[in-house]
Amino acid sequence: MALELSGIHHLTAVSARASENLDFYTRVLGMRLIKKTVNQDDTTAYHLFYGDGVASPGSDLTFFDFNTLPERRGTNAIVRTALRVRGGEEGLAWWKSHLQDQGVGTSAIKERVGHLSLDFEDFEGQRLRFVADETPSPAQPWEKSTIPAERQMVGLGPITMSVPNLEPTELVLTRVMGMRKARVHPARERTGETHVFEMGEGGPGAELHVQVDPDLRRTGPGAGGVHHVAFRTPDKTSLREWIARVHSVGLRSSGEVERYYFTSLYFREPNGILFEIATDEPGFTADEPLETLGESLALPPFLEPRRASIEAGLKPLA
Repeated sequence: MALELSGIHHLTAVSARASENLDFYTRVLGMRLIKKTVNQDDTTAYHLFYGDGVASPGSDLTFFDFNTLPERRGTNAIVRTALRVRGGEEGLAWWKSHLQDQGVGTSAIKERVGHLSLDFEDFEGQRLRFVADETPSPAQPWEKSTIPAERQMVGLGPITMSVPNLEPTELVLTRVMGMRKARVHPARERTGETHVFEMGEGGPGAELHVQVDPDLRRTGPGAGGVHHVAFRTPDKTSLREWIARVHSVGLRSSGEVERYYFTSLYFREPNGILFEIATDEPGFTADEPLETLGESLALPPFLEPRRASIEAGLKPLA
């Protein structure tokens, strides 16, 4: 069987205001907090994971809680994260009304890069997009959500990144990562042309959109920005094949990194954007029952002996 990525695994963004982040993504967007843990490389920072009712792979939007200035927008970065919802134009209209009732400004509902969509931003300027999608999904609603079951998100994707130079990135996406170039959309008023790459069976949950913006300055990382995007592989056996492939073409990488809820490989594509390939296994119930995911601070086994000092260094979440 050919080595192939199946879609978006998760996306990790940056927030400087963890309590407000928790409120926005659970109350306003109705997502479930599926894991409350810490950044394994900086245990003074929360790592908050939001997803669907059963923490399905491909539904995870996560945040590092870093004490940082706001992002300075530009290129060489991931610039918009899409969340898929059901119901077509009617579903997007419901979300537009709901967001406006919550004081969140929105764009018009229209087709963007091949998908009917609605753009908006969170309280820190995190650029988000609802995309209408009726393709099959393993996602299940969360019964305690503030959002009706039929309106809840069913997963991530597409993810949009901006680069000044397409060619080196395209070579990595197609020849190393096995993505297929599906289509090209012309430049719009504020953005360059967008090249659509797809994985696995395709569809919005398996698309990476690469916007070409040669005239923009380089992004300055910060709150409201994105740290990295992760792509799905089923298990450690396939991950190790990806490690060998990335190594064989001379890309510097992390090698195998155990994150406990999944195992990962990290590397930067030629324009400097951080990519991760992550396993679907074992998932977020590795250390908590499904029924109580996210209700207490979870630590991987190697951090458990330091629990008291880690908890003492974290800000309380409202």
